[in-house]
Amino acid sequence: MLTKINLRFFGLLVAAFIASSSFAQTSAKDLQFVVTNNSYVKVYENVKTEFDRKFANAEGVVWDNLGNNFLAKFSIGDVKYRTLFNSKGRLIYKNTYGDEKLLPTYLRKDVKRNYIEYLITSVVLVEEANRSIWVINLEDDTNYVIARVENDEIEEVKQYMKRK
Repeated sequence: MLTKINLRFFGLLVAAFIASSSFAQTSAKDLQFVVTNNSYVKVYENVKTEFDRKFANAEGVVWDNLGNNFLAKFSIGDVKYRTLFNSKGRLIYKNTYGDEKLLPTYLRKDVKRNYIEYLITSVVLVEEANRSIWVINLEDDTNYVIARVENDEIEEVKQYMKRK
């Protein structure tokens, strides 16, 4: 008797799940399958269209799901990008990865003026919510430094000593 009740309850749960998912706002025709790391990621057509509009020259695009959002990893020339789109096709953030040539000339000179003996090893431009933040990795013979620049103000985030 108890097994029949459990079976009926389970059947009702499955039926409720199927019924609720049938009211979803996105249909299968709005999804585009994209290959990534030998698996498939469903990317909404509006997301793919907006991505193509913003990054027409993108090469080696790899899509991943990040919660309900879509993460695109790609490059344009020597510069690497990570972009996150929501399900409506709106760009949430864009990270741009490169070397010191990515920095604007005035900013590169300002950083080198503050860190005379240091080499700029890599930079990341984080663009989100109308903010642009540069994260700059530097090193000299004995130290590593992570600096951030927002609104042309340089702030040292962390300094590490190199091991010998």
